[in-house]
Amino acid sequence: MRLLHTMLRVGDLQKSLDFYQNVLGMKLLRKKDYPDGRFTLAFVGYGEEADSTVLELTHNWDTSAYDLGNAYGHIAIEVDDAYAACEKVKAKGGRVTREAGPMMHGTTVIAFAEDPDGYKIEFIQKNSGRDSVSY
Repeated sequence: MRLLHTMLRVGDLQKSLDFYQNVLGMKLLRKKDYPDGRFTLAFVGYGEEADSTVLELTHNWDTSAYDLGNAYGHIAIEVDDAYAACEKVKAKGGRVTREAGPMMHGTTVIAFAEDPDGYKIEFIQKNSGRDSVSY
């Protein structure tokens, strides 16, 4: 078994694609409209689906926003430099919700940003430790 993808429902597919591609540097792997069901699926990631876990962005054409609830946590992305990742997000108009720095009670350097729908993206700096993180 292997983890294939995580699905996120998004209100504005183009805004989400812009964020994941232009801010986080993912590639659009495939995209398909389903007119009879009134939705579009777009898969983005850092590698091909055959080898990597990816994100499935689901856009239901008649829904512009979702209640994110309080059970979902975040998507974690390993980065070489969490400080630089935050600066890149801000330079491209994205929102950083926790600046880079060591996690509380640990040594791992982390930061958090939000995508256009408010989903949390955690940056974990490579080689800075691997403390367990939960928010």
